[in-house]
Amino acid sequence: MRRAAGTLRSRVAQMTVELAVLTPVVIVVALVALNLMGFVEACAAFDQAALDAVVAHGVAPAGEQSQERAVEEVRAAIELSLGDFPRCEVDVRAERVPSGGTSGSFSVSPLLTRYVCSLSYRPWPLAARLPGVTFEPPLVLRHERSLVVDRYRPGVVV
Repeated sequence: MRRAAGTLRSRVAQMTVELAVLTPVVIVVALVALNLMGFVEACAAFDQAALDAVVAHGVAPAGEQSQERAVEEVRAAIELSLGDFPRCEVDVRAERVPSGGTSGSFSVSPLLTRYVCSLSYRPWPLAARLPGVTFEPPLVLRHERSLVVDRYRPGVVV
């Protein structure tokens, strides 16, 4: 009878040690999964918001018809759509697309503009140090989406 009690105690002690060793690893894996799900969710919302904002505001911005004004309106519209994602930053830039026509031909649309919208996601927490395991995610995860439009002819999307 005494031998069975000793075996039970050693099993309980072994399970306690295994739990103490495994708990930090489980916490770090959970943090990685949480951040990954947050990033994927933010990217999905960003992809839809970026395309909608470029088509709605990048083609014909309200007020002054300048490229800077269009970029600012697109960025503001995307940030408004991503209000539920506090660790995200949005950056938008516009660049002129080369016409692609040869010297003897003309381009169908010489005023094409490529809007490149980028999402920067900051994982949480910045660092977690547990016994035996250190979790330090990258400083920023980036995701980009681009769309080419003709700024002076609404409806022309390449």
